[in-house]
This record gives sequence, C-alpha cells and structure tokens, in this order.
Amino acid sequence: MRFPRALSAAVLLLGMAVSPAVADSSPSASPSEDDGAPTSAGTSFRTATEIEQGQQATANASTGDYLYWSFPADAKTRPTVKATVKFASSSRGSGQTWQLDVYDGLRRRQACQYGTQTRTAATDAASVDLACTLRTVRAWSEPWADDPLPGTYYIRVTAVGVGAGDLGLPVDTEVRVESKDIGGAAAVDGSLAEPLVPGIATTSQESSDSEAPKLFSLKPGGGWSSGWWSDRWVWTGIGGILAALAGIGGYALTRGSGRPSRIPPGV
Repeated sequence: MRFPRALSAAVLLLGMAVSPAVADSSPSASPSEDDGAPTSAGTSFRTATEIEQGQQATANASTGDYLYWSFPADAKTRPTVKATVKFASSSRGSGQTWQLDVYDGLRRRQACQYGTQTRTAATDAASVDLACTLRTVRAWSEPWADDPLPGTYYIRVTAVGVGAGDLGLPVDTEVRVESKDIGGAAAVDGSLAEPLVPGIATTSQESSDSEAPKLFSLKPGGGWSSGWWSDRWVWTGIGGILAALAGIGGYALTRGSGRPSRIPPGV
C-alpha cells in the first residue's frame, strides 16, 4: 500500500512545480510599453523633450526638421548618446547626411571622444546609426575651459545638405543615453555651486512649483553629487596606511638586535 501513496505524493509535487511555470507563461505587458519614454522631440533648445538616461525615446519627423532632446549628466560620468534614423520611404533622390550634436548646459557644442557623429546614408539604406561618447563630466572647471560640466545636456539630430526633393520625407528616430561611472579617477578639487540647468539662476527656495523652470526637476537617478567625496579618498587612506606599515617594517629590519656584542658592558 506504500507505493500508491508515494506515487500520489510525486504527482502532487509535480503539479505544484508545473503550476508556477504555467502561470509565468501567461501574457503580460512588456516593460518597454509602460516605461514612460517620450514619443516626440522638441524643435529648439527651449522646447527640447526631457529624457532620462536608459530610456529609448522615439519621434516621428520629416527630413529637414531639427529634433531636440535633453538629459541630465552628473560629474564623474561619461555619457554616450546613440541615435538611429529609420527611413519610411525609399524614394530618396540622393544620399542623406545625418548629424548628431550634443550641447552642455551653457549650449556649448561638446566634442566627442569617439563615435560617428555624421554619417551619410545611401539611397537604398533603411536606417543610419549615429553615436557620440562625450568626455568625462567634471565637477569643476576654469571659466576659459570648454570642459563638460554637471547639468542639462541637449541632443540635436538633423539632416545636413539635403536636396530640395528629399525635404519633408518621413523618418522615425530613436535616441538613447547611457553613462559610464568613471569614479575617483575623474575627481577634481572643486565643484559648481549649482548644476547648469535652465533657470537655476532665477529660481529661489521661496518660488512655488508652478513658477519653477521647466527643466529644473530633471536630475540624475541618485540626485546631483556634492563634488567633494570620491573613492580617491579611500585609496589615499589605504596608501597612507601602507606607507606607515612600510616605515615600521623598515625600522624593524634596520635597527638590529640591540647593543653590539663587541662593546664591553658599562661603556
């Protein structure tokens, strides 16, 4: 009589194991459908569409339009901007050259460390990919320098040198921004009083939410860094401890065993 009971227990355990798998296989909403990514782009710096890093923003536009997005970038990070332009029509008269530009909070065009900012698509190409990896964002810089600083950054995607016959042709664009954390290797002795975001100079603590500038609430996921703390302090402390231990060890090796044996006692 023990065999049927064991068989029943095995069937019960098998059913419990299969049930979650069946439940997991049921259709669910895709995360990309509800992530709140923007589906339009601005037409100027003032109307740039805000996007968070890690989001894939999309926009339907026409050849010849200027498309603008904005995103926050903090100190000690190295942002990479990627854009894809998909052509909805193959009836292009000639190849199209598309360009990706990135501007900082002062609207200064930032140079790319690497990546293809400008690319020409053949007449039969279905899409064109653009990329720009900025220099590491610094917490502080000299006024005369052109270093990227913490704050809002602007992306502009547009076609350059387009023939009159190709103007107005529909295109679909995709933009995505991701950053690499550089850490203490990019730390500097100083920081900005405030990040370079629109309206920061005219916004006070007493202003109401309705009066706050449009992009003032655009911040990195963990907030703006203070600029003074970095892992450089940790490595500096470890280096000091190792130096002290090395000094103690060197003294212990060189001081000898005490009074030399060749010197008589009492001398």
